Amino acid sequence: MTIKVAMHVHSTWSYDGKWPLERLASEFAGRGYQVLLMTEHDQGFSEERRLAYWEACRKASTERLLIIPGIEYSDPSNTIHILVWGNIPFLGTGRETMEILEQATNQGGICVFAHPSRRKAWQMFRPEWLRHLAGIEIWNRKTDGWSASPDAIKLIAHTKASALVGLDFHSPKQFHPLALLLDLDGSPDESKVLDALRSGRYRCHAFGVNVSLFTHPAINSMTNVVEGARRLAARSFRFAIANSSSLRSSFSSRSKRNETNRPPPERVAK
Repeated sequence: MTIKVAMHVHSTWSYDGKWPLERLASEFAGRGYQVLLMTEHDQGFSEERRLAYWEACRKASTERLLIIPGIEYSDPSNTIHILVWGNIPFLGTGRETMEILEQATNQGGICVFAHPSRRKAWQMFRPEWLRHLAGIEIWNRKTDGWSASPDAIKLIAHTKASALVGLDFHSPKQFHPLALLLDLDGSPDESKVLDALRSGRYRCHAFGVNVSLFTHPAINSMTNVVEGARRLAARSFRFAIANSSSLRSSFSSRSKRNETNRPPPERVAK
């Protein structure tokens, strides 16, 4: 069977996640997803918290949607982020990337290089990482917006790494028609899903078609223009709203000052 998977999702177990696991399960199931590959930030985690989180993911899973826990590990400069799945002990915060990759894969974990365009992380990529990676995010909704990353496209072409798509979901703003389609034997469970990732038995889709369409130079250039226009419009909208609020606040303050400074009305003699 083929299942629809959302990769790179954060809940309120991350310091910047907006939705609890239960709401994520309901909302994503309603959009046709059957599996969530979670990736909570390593900040604030410990082995004790990891165990509690693993249990919370199990309890929040439903018959319609399986939640697979995972951690997003950051390097000391917070530039390189590695997504890790697998029931392995917590690896710590602010660790060097090669240490995370080696320890995770030696214990059966699966690793993905996240959002290469963020902080120009692609420039720090090291070829020796490849043997530990299941793939590289070619399209990260939060970082790249509505277009696949030109930097990631070049990096994947150069390294021959597998391409994956991730929402980097923190809030409803990151909902986007990106998905991994995994081919499984029978109903999904964590072992089957992770094995499919490890062996490359998946396809990346955007807007219901294979993501390779959006990596064609002409189409990628066009979607990058669209994304640039979208970001400009969003910034302009936020600027207008901020100025509108500022003007309203200023007008309200002047009105209050005028009321305070207005001389009292003359009394009419009776």
